[in-house]
Amino acid sequence: TPDDLAFCDEILGKVSRSFAAVIRQLPSSMLVDILIFYLVLRALDTIEDDTTSFASQDEKMKYLLNFHKTALVDPTWTLEGVGLGDEKRLLEEFPKCQRVYAALGTQSKRVIADITQRMATGMAEFVDKDLGQGTRDISEYNRYCHFVAGLVGEGLSRLFAASGLEKPSMASELHLSDQMGMFLQKVNIIRDYLEDYVDGRAWWPQTVWKKYSLTGDLGYFANPATTQVQTKALHCLNELVTDALELGPDCLAYMSKLQCEEVFRFCAIPQVMAISTLDKCYGNLDVFTGVVKIRKGLSCKLILKTNSLEQVHETFYNFATSIARKARKQKSQGFVDPNYDRTIKACEAICELTIDAASAAAASRRKSTLALPIALGTTVFASYMTWCYGGTGSSGSSGPPFRLGALPAEESQKVLRGIMLVCGAVFYLNSPFASSAPKTLKSANELEPKLKKV
Repeated sequence: TPDDLAFCDEILGKVSRSFAAVIRQLPSSMLVDILIFYLVLRALDTIEDDTTSFASQDEKMKYLLNFHKTALVDPTWTLEGVGLGDEKRLLEEFPKCQRVYAALGTQSKRVIADITQRMATGMAEFVDKDLGQGTRDISEYNRYCHFVAGLVGEGLSRLFAASGLEKPSMASELHLSDQMGMFLQKVNIIRDYLEDYVDGRAWWPQTVWKKYSLTGDLGYFANPATTQVQTKALHCLNELVTDALELGPDCLAYMSKLQCEEVFRFCAIPQVMAISTLDKCYGNLDVFTGVVKIRKGLSCKLILKTNSLEQVHETFYNFATSIARKARKQKSQGFVDPNYDRTIKACEAICELTIDAASAAAASRRKSTLALPIALGTTVFASYMTWCYGGTGSSGSSGPPFRLGALPAEESQKVLRGIMLVCGAVFYLNSPFASSAPKTLKSANELEPKLKKV
């Protein structure tokens, strides 16, 4: 019903303002499917995150493992007293989400149920683990990221394909879909070090951080008061940033396969935010004392530059270059980072894939830098001359008629106006309003008529 859908829209804005903004990029034909997909997984995540409301871990595991058979099937299913705030309300009023889910197409329901079951199974695997000191090793770290984020990427790809707005082959891009989700999850885990450690559910892999913690405790880095702790903390941080950065080429490969503008933007916005956050985290001790966030102004700028693959390539190039520059600067200042070579290699892998777009953008800016002042100056001069001499130099003129060489005054005025038009066109074509990358994506409006014919 409209009321149920209104609740879903409202609660999404409460439990995730960032996703609520990004989902608006999608065409209406698939927006509701992905809205429900997110809310179902958010409800599941709320159960996993609650460490106090269940009588035992076995009870929590039962709710997780049965979620796809109960919450998605039973229109009366609710869960009281689990979670906090709006997440708690989501579980308590879940029948509203279930009714919208039940009205979705068969393919979408099949995808959502499948991903929900597999994610719940993965979450249950970690319920009994003591995560106060993080995951055991890189393999377990990757496994967790796959369950809670990589599967989301797979589900989205299958929903994109089911909508018809993306090629059917997108449903089979399991590896690249997984990497897209894992990239976002790893960035969040790196950024949220302190919060997760304090909560007693940390994810930094022990085989990484124990190389640098002199006390054998993950909290060693939380008080970087001495030079020694600071050095070890940065070594650990930079290794994890590099590990995430190595997923960049696969993320770019995935986005290159998309054909729908709206779907592309939906996928690209979180990715450019993630790589900008990695750049902010690299070599930054603030990660250990608070939450590192990118500025709102930069966020807006990044969102505006997700209209094409070329723009996203330029963004990835800029941040990969920035990370490499920081690494080289640290080295030049005598900071010995055991991960330096690996970091530079990861940055170069991204730059190699994106340098063409970055070079084209730089050339366009140089062109604009030269053309705009000339065009603007000539336009102003031509306007001044027109004002001084009027139409033909008769009434309103302050001097003799304006002439270009031997041309009559009237013809001279026409030439002057022509110059103004040309300069105005040059000014516009070199302005941000006219700048656009080669159009390789198609809007949903262009793709949907083709779907109706099939």
